[in-house]
Amino acid sequence: MAGTLERIDISGILERYQPELRHSALMPVLQDVQEEHGYLPVEVLERISDHLKVPLAHIYGVVSFYSQFSLTPRGKHIVKMCMGTACHIRGGKGVLDEIQSSLGISDKQTTADGVFTLEVVRCLGTCFLAPVIMVGARYYGALTPAKARKILDSYRDGKAEG
Repeated sequence: MAGTLERIDISGILERYQPELRHSALMPVLQDVQEEHGYLPVEVLERISDHLKVPLAHIYGVVSFYSQFSLTPRGKHIVKMCMGTACHIRGGKGVLDEIQSSLGISDKQTTADGVFTLEVVRCLGTCFLAPVIMVGARYYGALTPAKARKILDSYRDGKAEG
């Protein structure tokens, strides 16, 4: 995760995309910057706007529409808690309460140490595992509050990678 703006260099990314591509290059540029730096600070969006000659308002529209993008730094591990119907009915609220208590954060927040970001989502497409969380690319299902805490502890201790 990038700490300060001075360390965010997107020149290599911008060189891969010619300004003539304009709108068609916007998504790949945003995805590359997000992947490399973990978030999209305003100053970086301004540089993308200048390079691609795409209005900043349009870029904000894209960034705010797609949940994959973040304007603030995100944690090393993204924890997605499903609160869709199946997860809610099978005890998802208790699991979410435990996650929030354990991490000391709410939806769309990042822990002070930069290890976790919590995102409450409406569906992870794994209703048969309800209630379920996703840490990085890994799914954990049939959760109880105690199981959720144990999973988070394993990431804190460096025993799990997601």
